[in-house]
Amino acid sequence: MRIPYVFLGAFLAIAQSAYAEVAPPPVLAPQKQQAQAAELSARFLTRFSYKSVPLDDALSAKIMDRFIKSLDPDRVIFLQADIDKFMSDRSKIDDAIEREDLKIPFAIFNVYEQRIVDRMNYARNLLKQGFDFSVQEDYSLLREKEPWPQTEAESDDLWRKRVKNDWLRLKLGGKTDSAIRETLDKRYANALDRAYKYKSDDVFQSFMDAYTTSIDPHTDYFGATASADFDIAMKLSLVGIGAVLQERDDYTTVRELVPGGPAELSGKLSVGDRITGVGQGKNGPIKEVVGTRLDEVVQMIRGKKGSVVRLDILPADAGAEGTHRIVSLVRDKINLEKQAAQKTVLSVKVGEATRKIGVITLPAFYEDFEARRKGDKDYRSASRDVAKLLGELKQEGVDSVLIDVRNNGGGSLDEAIDLTGLFIGSGPVVQQRGSDGKVTVRSADFRTPVWTGPMGVLINRGSASASEIFAAAIQDYGRGVIVGEPSFGKGTVQTVVNLDQMVRNSKPEFGELKVTISQFFRINGGTTQLRGVTPDISLPGFSDPKSFGEMSYDNALPWTELKPAKYAPTGNVATLLPSLQSRHDARVQSDPDFQRVLEDIADLKAQREKGVISLNEAKRREEATARENRLKSRPEANNGEDPDVDDGLQANERSLSADIAMENARKKAKDVLLNEAAAILSDEADLKESAPKAATK
Repeated sequence: MRIPYVFLGAFLAIAQSAYAEVAPPPVLAPQKQQAQAAELSARFLTRFSYKSVPLDDALSAKIMDRFIKSLDPDRVIFLQADIDKFMSDRSKIDDAIEREDLKIPFAIFNVYEQRIVDRMNYARNLLKQGFDFSVQEDYSLLREKEPWPQTEAESDDLWRKRVKNDWLRLKLGGKTDSAIRETLDKRYANALDRAYKYKSDDVFQSFMDAYTTSIDPHTDYFGATASADFDIAMKLSLVGIGAVLQERDDYTTVRELVPGGPAELSGKLSVGDRITGVGQGKNGPIKEVVGTRLDEVVQMIRGKKGSVVRLDILPADAGAEGTHRIVSLVRDKINLEKQAAQKTVLSVKVGEATRKIGVITLPAFYEDFEARRKGDKDYRSASRDVAKLLGELKQEGVDSVLIDVRNNGGGSLDEAIDLTGLFIGSGPVVQQRGSDGKVTVRSADFRTPVWTGPMGVLINRGSASASEIFAAAIQDYGRGVIVGEPSFGKGTVQTVVNLDQMVRNSKPEFGELKVTISQFFRINGGTTQLRGVTPDISLPGFSDPKSFGEMSYDNALPWTELKPAKYAPTGNVATLLPSLQSRHDARVQSDPDFQRVLEDIADLKAQREKGVISLNEAKRREEATARENRLKSRPEANNGEDPDVDDGLQANERSLSADIAMENARKKAKDVLLNEAAAILSDEADLKESAPKAATK
């Protein structure tokens, strides 16, 4: 949880000078256990990290730079004078950690808070006047390498342009001046309010993020909340009421009810209902939560299975003064099915025949470690769920299976190995080298593969770690065709260390470390580190390799290789690739949907390279018209369903129904790249089927 990033994402605009007198934000100070946790983390990291980095002046400087960047990545909050003052302590953080002294990062954060308050009030005052959109001026979108403002006047002008851009976006979206003024004033007021809600845990989490990622990009620190969220993501379950909540206008609002959860089964909660109070047990007092941070409300609602939580509900259709009702719910285990493996079947025409392609979408390599440790025979895991889905696809008579791991950032290494085993049976999957240089070969151990037919893997830049292990093994065995973009390039393995258990602390105080302990290598000897997995058939992608992927980190491990493992390829996909490529090229050349994707990618790339946006209304309307003309021939545009239209609003500024409708439109939008990947697998099945016939002739 990197709070400052979340906060900065909540406002993309702001102002000019002369703001109103307001109360200063709270002065935050470190807690004793936080300083102890930092020192304990330092002792562990200097001794046991795969990449040994001493806590010295050099690392201190990196921590300082990362911490400041996390707070002000676009260099629009601090002044140069602030930075100069901070830099006097740049080489002192290492000594301070060893002394269990966190005054330096907290002092920086307190300045950050005050600057935020100043800018937000400045922005709200600026809204009282109008803007001249006939002036020819630009606003820079890429400021991470620009200097910080030297003077307050320079900062004022920078924020004036940000506010002007926010206003213009809403104006181009069809809003009136009065509606724009109201929307932006509420946006900045909400951002201002959040500045007063920061706690010492937020500062400490941000500081520890800066420290751990200065060791390597994938070492992390988890405070209590982050640790719980990580655990939920891996188990794919939690104990609660089964409601997806969202903060809207100071209310914790029900955005979605999880099927089969206590909230849905009760019939007492609806989407849009607002939670104004939470009480524990059948008779515990109800604590008002209006204006309370969402993460705090969520923690109050979660609890032990079988326990009672009481909610004070303001119904969705009621006004602020409407009649409330009290809803009692019994907490239960909630399975997060939307984040689990899911299947669909696509029909693809190949010549005169129609082939059925089974698609299994896998968002993460999850595994309920705790249930597995306890010997639960029905513990939840990605490979178990996929095995079940493969059995169902067999029954449905599919010709090929596509495993879609786009944007799957990884998870359990064991699950990546077991998933590979579903397609190869037994054999080496990945090599793992520890900090001592010892190499271990990790193998799948299935008597027979669950699926022996044609298969492939769909990857993109967001496919990382365990996804890359799986895709690389399938590629090295020649078992299936790899389709998509080059993957992320994360070739390291992490483990989670409970700091309280490490020092035999009886109560949870110190949090957990996710520490890099080894590097993994493909069975062919190479590594996915930096380079990722190169697909057999490339598809275009929207991501920017300069800002997303292992190569974007300045302290990533280099690419290297070692001896190949002993393995025997189980497939002959390499012999099919020339034919698959030529069929793909011919198909996409005449596919209007695919060509439109290429147009969109080219347009996005041009915008990135430009780096600035005009604040002249006529020019922006001209650009908008050009985009509309490009889109109007598209079927979704003719249906009035362009989910990516820029209305200038943030998600919580639309009505809940409008925001959900936009989200659903995105989900229903044609997945052109998935369809082409399915077509490639249809070709693979066709070529494999015709190969034996040709050999016989």
